[in-house]
Amino acid sequence: MRTVTYGAACSLDGFIAGSGGEIDWLHSSRDVSEIMRDYWKSIDTILWGRKTWDQALRMGGAGGGGKTSKIRSYVFSRTLTSLDANGAELVRGEAGAFVRDLKQRTGKGICLMGGGELARSLLDADVVDDIGMNVHPVLLGSGVPMFLDPRHRVLLELMSSRKIDGGCVYSMYRVKH
Repeated sequence: MRTVTYGAACSLDGFIAGSGGEIDWLHSSRDVSEIMRDYWKSIDTILWGRKTWDQALRMGGAGGGGKTSKIRSYVFSRTLTSLDANGAELVRGEAGAFVRDLKQRTGKGICLMGGGELARSLLDADVVDDIGMNVHPVLLGSGVPMFLDPRHRVLLELMSSRKIDGGCVYSMYRVKH
């Protein structure tokens, strides 16, 4: 069965963006590039929450990859009626059921890019398998939280943790289903 990984860079107080959506506090490094390069090789599917998708489009980084891409993108939204993106598919139905079915299909790992509401719904549906966090040494005080209430306790097992450049700590957890 395929694995769904939710991962993000976050502040020590658990925010993935500042209150105005700013990400100027993120530290990029050779360590981060290496982790991301290895991770991108292990996946063939990205799950996007609509707000994350919109933000990535504004920054020039989202896309379905077109017909030649080996990465499939699914954008989850209850408000959009169509997507104006080559190669990405809109999912309007129940996210947990869709991802549960997707995990049964042949393929590589699945990346959960949507924070907030999409992550909450998929944690609530018990379809997230791993959580990776690159914790930055900054307290933002407010902003976009990495986690919203998943509506039940989610038990995790620490798989690895290491200090990386910039005083960040990268940790990988497995969800105990």
